[in-house]
Amino acid sequence: MKHGFVKVAAITPKVRVADVTFNMEQTIKAIQNAGKEGIKIAVFPELGLTAYTCGDLFFQEGLIRQAESALLQIAKETASSGVLSVVGLPLAVGDKLCNVAAFVKDGEILGMVPKQTLPNHGEFQEKRHFSALAENTTVILGNKEVPVGPKLLFCATDLPQLRIAAELCEDLWAPVPPGVMHALNGATVLVNLSASNEVVGKANYRKALMESQSARTVCAYIFANAGEGESTTDLVFGGHNLIYEKGKLLAETKSFQDGVARTDIDVCHLVQERRKCTTFTPREDAGYRQISFAIGTQKTELEREIAQNPFVPADEKQLKQRCEEIFAIQCHGLKKRLEHIGAKTVTIGVSGGLDSTLALLVTVGAFDALNLPRKGIVAVTMPCFGTTDRTYGNAKRMMESLGVECREIDIREAVTGHLKDIGADIETHDVTYENAQARERTQVLMDIANKTGGIVIGTGDLSELALGFATYNGDHMSMYGVNADVPKTMMRHLVKFVADRSEEILQKTLYDVLATPVSPELLPPEENGEIRQQTEEIVGPYELHDFFLYHLVHHGFSKEKIQRLAEYAFRGIYDKKTIEHWLGIFIKRFTQSQFKRSCLPDGPKVGSVGLSPRGDWQMPSDASSQFINA
Repeated sequence: MKHGFVKVAAITPKVRVADVTFNMEQTIKAIQNAGKEGIKIAVFPELGLTAYTCGDLFFQEGLIRQAESALLQIAKETASSGVLSVVGLPLAVGDKLCNVAAFVKDGEILGMVPKQTLPNHGEFQEKRHFSALAENTTVILGNKEVPVGPKLLFCATDLPQLRIAAELCEDLWAPVPPGVMHALNGATVLVNLSASNEVVGKANYRKALMESQSARTVCAYIFANAGEGESTTDLVFGGHNLIYEKGKLLAETKSFQDGVARTDIDVCHLVQERRKCTTFTPREDAGYRQISFAIGTQKTELEREIAQNPFVPADEKQLKQRCEEIFAIQCHGLKKRLEHIGAKTVTIGVSGGLDSTLALLVTVGAFDALNLPRKGIVAVTMPCFGTTDRTYGNAKRMMESLGVECREIDIREAVTGHLKDIGADIETHDVTYENAQARERTQVLMDIANKTGGIVIGTGDLSELALGFATYNGDHMSMYGVNADVPKTMMRHLVKFVADRSEEILQKTLYDVLATPVSPELLPPEENGEIRQQTEEIVGPYELHDFFLYHLVHHGFSKEKIQRLAEYAFRGIYDKKTIEHWLGIFIKRFTQSQFKRSCLPDGPKVGSVGLSPRGDWQMPSDASSQFINA
């Protein structure tokens, strides 16, 4: 599938206990429907052709033979569906009976994987009926030799990143699940045919196991569970189907509502993640057999959720927790730095904008944690040509509310004199005009820090660093950058998080900061006093740039793939042409601005995407942008 996306489903048809014909018909119908809907991999429950709850009926020769015949019939009748189906049945292997997952594609039975971990406790008595296999072997089915064994990998010839292996129910519950070895030997997708009954609390435990297994093995995990029609003599099965990808839940069906969990998994992303994770150590165990098949590549419409704001949790509870964690990391990072150097004072520029506001709040948090008086925070507002009454007023009110030392240094005269010294026309509002102000601000802060024996706290954020939207040796520079790993889309939520628990005057000020357009305020305001220079009109919407940044740095996606994901995530908000334009701007600015990131001050990492040259992002400053092209 294009860009590595594969449409998959976990399907729970209705069953009748020991009625193989009925179960076969339901399975065939489900596979054919899946094919019509573009699904490429369909996984069915454990022992679905007979039902799981047959008990000693599994000893009946007729039931075993019917299941084998039904499997052959399924292969025949779904040959044109284009679906790789994984179906559960009992299979006679020599003198033993195995509980297997059969892989069927294009009219062929590709191979069958037996369950390895047979539960024999509580309500389960599988060792009464089934045996495990230690090694691969073969059986004759429909006059053809079919591989059977615990070490089978099903590999797509037309999508090399798609390699599938199977676990069956209790295998996942084992101390060392077979899927671990499958993954280390190349499997990127694990399927689990299950008959996991419902008891109080089990659904959450089941999800926790799959979240962990898919994360540790860097796999997609497709779990199809038994449901309606199974015997309720002692147990009840809810058909709780789940699909995970590297620890993230992509699709789920509710228990007792038989149906289909379906989504798109991204196998190229999984391979990329393995390349980055040096603790994931591939191996080649003797005995693994690779079985080839063609999945059929084509571009399909995406169904999985693609978050518009990948840095910001959609769930309010998770968002609050994320804000608490990030703010605590920022405060602790600065606290440690101040402890180490023995500084009792810091200097910070406060403009009344979003970035400096958060940096000031973090600084206050660090001082409070150290039991240092807030008056040791020298907060400086530096009005110049572009300062508006709104931001100036907010800066003053915020500093007063927080109880820090408030200083005001008007830099208009200093900047005017500097521009005159270098022969620049003050009426020419070019990059020299703008950067002279930014560098003068930094000079003032640095010199005050020297005078007070403190350090300068940086205010710039991750999004600005990605775009290079910082003046070199101006706001680009500090002694510790508390916001260096915080993207702009998260910045607002962090300030609101603090505002919501602040006293009235400070809260009102912070809310107004949140409502103020993002601007460096380096150009004179409009005649009505409003901000003239709005950042997003210059570099583009930060929600798009943060989206691009996340998928470029965290996932390593190509330009074409990022464009596709952005069109899907922002459908109805930005059209294709707009996204294409700003993506081009992002790539150009990102690659041309690495020299600024190569000499960044220290700052705390808070998330999975960072641009520190000492850690997450080590890129040559003169690299071509061609690396991102598809």
